Amino acid sequence: MRLAEALAQRAAAARQVEQLRTRIVGSARYQEGEEPAEDAAEVLARAGEVLDELEALIRRINRTNSTVRVEGGGTLTDALARRDVLRLRHSVITSAADAASGRGQAGTVRQLRSELRILSALPVAELRSRADELAKEIREVDTLIQRTNWEVDLIED
Repeated sequence: MRLAEALAQRAAAARQVEQLRTRIVGSARYQEGEEPAEDAAEVLARAGEVLDELEALIRRINRTNSTVRVEGGGTLTDALARRDVLRLRHSVITSAADAASGRGQAGTVRQLRSELRILSALPVAELRSRADELAKEIREVDTLIQRTNWEVDLIED
């Protein structure tokens, strides 16, 4: 199985666990004299099975990520960490640019000459340019990760 397929299975299992949780909560209590919609104990047992399968799958995915080398050096785990930090860095830079430009803030327009002007403490154009560079780098790292996910086989237990 390819790593990308395992990732899709992981996402499906996580969704299934959430659906089972909802069913358990809906059937955990019922009114005396009526029957519950389904057997909460059976659904709970099924959730336990799916969670066991999910844990095994996550272990294999993590083991694969930590051993597979990617183009440019480092492991797939390193590339994932890089992408996560780039996304955070992009978010901080764009938030700073938005705040410095007054985007989303009321009262930034002067109506009278006697009113105080609002000045930017940061170079908005430079921040926007840096955000564009970061977005490009995120796309490149993400493409590398996706390509690797489809080229690599999942490590067996």
